[in-house]
Amino acid sequence: MARRLRFNGTGSGEGGCPSIHEDQDTGEIIVHGPPLTDPENIAQLRHLSPGEVPIVVPRELLVDFGPKEVTRVPRIIDLEAFGKLFEVFEHTAWRLETRRRFASDEATDTYAQFIRGEAPSWDLNSRWANTIREKTSGGATVGRVRVVDRPPTPGQRYLLAHAEKNTAIGEDIRNMWRDEADRLDLPAEDFWIFDSRLVALLRFDDDDDLVDVELITEPAEVVRYAQLRDRAWHYAVRREAFAAEVAALG
Repeated sequence: MARRLRFNGTGSGEGGCPSIHEDQDTGEIIVHGPPLTDPENIAQLRHLSPGEVPIVVPRELLVDFGPKEVTRVPRIIDLEAFGKLFEVFEHTAWRLETRRRFASDEATDTYAQFIRGEAPSWDLNSRWANTIREKTSGGATVGRVRVVDRPPTPGQRYLLAHAEKNTAIGEDIRNMWRDEADRLDLPAEDFWIFDSRLVALLRFDDDDDLVDVELITEPAEVVRYAQLRDRAWHYAVRREAFAAEVAALG
């Protein structure tokens, strides 16, 4: 069975080798880079077994992208504490959304209106809306990339409509087809990044309800999520153009 490898980072500014990957099931680390080939150097190595290949990597690569603990202990916060993160971030909040449905959406009046074919009556004065509007009007940036199936699920179509509200309060909403997200090796995770220093990984139960949030502050992990953000943002399509693509599906 093939390993499930996750790219952690590279020591090359051009995106090449040397690089570090991590086995998501075993936690083992795979490092690749230029081989050590000089016989005099190889002769100095101890315990080099047949079939093993010594490679050379910068120390900074291991420091920046190697694991700092054998097992990272998750730091879990409740939904109330998660909500406060939107009140205290300073300059950027960004989210990747990859799920096919959210139970919380389906419990709203606006979802019922949408399913009936009516124009949803968005509440632009909710606590959430006022918080985001205050942040964006003060110069902060709030953005999202939403991953969408082809064809979109009912929940994803609802979020395409909901982008009208997001945009009205200052968010920058973009979308991408799931096959494109897979091509880019984006994870099937929902997370927020705040100020490029804190990742909030959203955790859902089997009924698609958000139950709690894992905070990630380890610099190497935050950098990895920031790289995912940059990759998704670069290839994502602006809301209006993506809506036209969805409409063309019929």
